[in-house]
Amino acid sequence: MSVSLRHLTCLAALLFSAVPAFSQSSSNGIAAIVNGNVITKSEVRDAVNAQEQMLRMQYQNDPGALQRELSSMRATALDGLIDRELVLAEFKRMGAAIKSQWVDDDVNGIIRESFKGNREAFVKELAESGMTLKKFRDMREKMMIVQAMRGKQAAEQPPATPAEVEAYYKKNVAKWRSGDMIKISTITIAKFSGEASATPASQRKMAEEIHSKLVKGADFATTAKTYSQDSHAEDGGAWDWMPRDQMKPSIANVAFNLKTGGLSGVIDDEAAYIIIACDAIKYGNSKPMNEVRQEIERAISNEKSKVVIDKWMEGLRKKAVIKKNGW
Repeated sequence: MSVSLRHLTCLAALLFSAVPAFSQSSSNGIAAIVNGNVITKSEVRDAVNAQEQMLRMQYQNDPGALQRELSSMRATALDGLIDRELVLAEFKRMGAAIKSQWVDDDVNGIIRESFKGNREAFVKELAESGMTLKKFRDMREKMMIVQAMRGKQAAEQPPATPAEVEAYYKKNVAKWRSGDMIKISTITIAKFSGEASATPASQRKMAEEIHSKLVKGADFATTAKTYSQDSHAEDGGAWDWMPRDQMKPSIANVAFNLKTGGLSGVIDDEAAYIIIACDAIKYGNSKPMNEVRQEIERAISNEKSKVVIDKWMEGLRKKAVIKKNGW
């Protein structure tokens, strides 16, 4: 995928719309009706396709996180499109309008920045991805309306207080810390052991049974020597000290959320099921609060805005007539 097409996909995803991934013969039944406006199943599929591309690029080094994000996105795709229709309907009800020149300036800015001002190349790439210039322009207009309406609701939030900044810093101090190291022990059960009777499902069941034994007090090292199938099994599953930034993100995220002596659940990690025991942690140094104060204040402002917007959206949903058929 070229850089410019990735950019277009990203823009489309902001609207829960996207470059079509299905042929014209795909089912185009009704996924939902919002105040009389139809959302088709193909629209939902297109939205899912666009966001899948974004997530796969974003989480290419963390398969576990990718699967969680994909599941969450697929479950909420239709609701996202419904919310967009509600906002657009509210904009229309208010009698508001967006100047055509603003939309034209926005599209021209994309052509200038992503295609070096070559309008012909921009239109050609749209056509190759199954999208017309008019459709793309309409998408951008809807996105601008939604952003403006959400921004209007979130405007004029009170600034973060010193107490809020301090509380946020303490809760999220790991974000600004570097040099963390950890000692862990692992029990690894391969999804495909080579035995004819073994399946991923049966191997997961074995991992869960092992986990149950550990929870009931079984010695981790002895259990690892008996069941684990990784290179550290003979050492009771024990690993040497490891810096966080050299660990696989899906493993590090679980391990560093454990307390010393803590035990993880069964982790589904690509080709294996893994159980982690945290043996010891050494935390690195964190940036002082004053160095990250502006970042914290922005984060708190975003959280407050989200609360307001969520409340506003809930009000729109309650007033609307929505029929969901699924997709």
